[in-house]
Amino acid sequence: MDKTKDIENRIREQANRAYNEGRYVFTDFMGIAELAVYYRIKNELSFVDSKVFGGTETSERGIIRFGSEELCGYDEEFPIVLLSIEPVQKKFADKLTHRDFLGSVIGLGLERDKLGDIFIQESTGYIFVMDSIAEYIENTLTYVKHTKIRVKRCESLPENVGPKLAEKNILVSSNRIDAIVSKVYGLSREESLTLFRDGNIYLNGVEMTSNAKSLSPDDIVSVRGYGRFIFKELSGLTRKNKQNIIVEVYI
Repeated sequence: MDKTKDIENRIREQANRAYNEGRYVFTDFMGIAELAVYYRIKNELSFVDSKVFGGTETSERGIIRFGSEELCGYDEEFPIVLLSIEPVQKKFADKLTHRDFLGSVIGLGLERDKLGDIFIQESTGYIFVMDSIAEYIENTLTYVKHTKIRVKRCESLPENVGPKLAEKNILVSSNRIDAIVSKVYGLSREESLTLFRDGNIYLNGVEMTSNAKSLSPDDIVSVRGYGRFIFKELSGLTRKNKQNIIVEVYI
């Protein structure tokens, strides 16, 4: 059985379990490719309410919750805890990266699917995790690289921490997704088409098999290996009939 079919079967099984047992069922954290499987079959799961959340509304990794208050008779929050991982002595801390924090947490013997997005401010990491492993990380993680750290729970991300967006103006011949992806990331047409053929481009979470789709305001495009951007608007035409497009790129 291929990996995609396995993911699809798992999602269907969890949706059915929630409906049949009248209780909430949660997946582990899923990456963009796994969530794309869910979005592709979501209409077939309409017999049970479902929602994706990863800690913030813009999280790239997310948990699917199957169930509703109407079905279950109660409400249940997503089993997500936000941890901050902070150097004990900041002025002596290494310059810590996303890879450093992720590697140190996985090095505790944890699986990636128990971990959500990681955000960094200076040398402090903020990581969303399943509540079932939060206490273990708090009690076990003491170093990231060579830096002694402390772990504590947070109610929410600090205001200035999280995804940052940079506005970018581009000129394209049309607002087709392939033309915009090429321009945003400085790719040739062939490089862009290869990304589509390899299943590396997602529109609002759905894998794109066609490169001819036109974008609409607030569409979110994810390109594996490159990043994400939001299509904002067409702001006008040039004298040579080029379209002036505004996007916001995640940085």
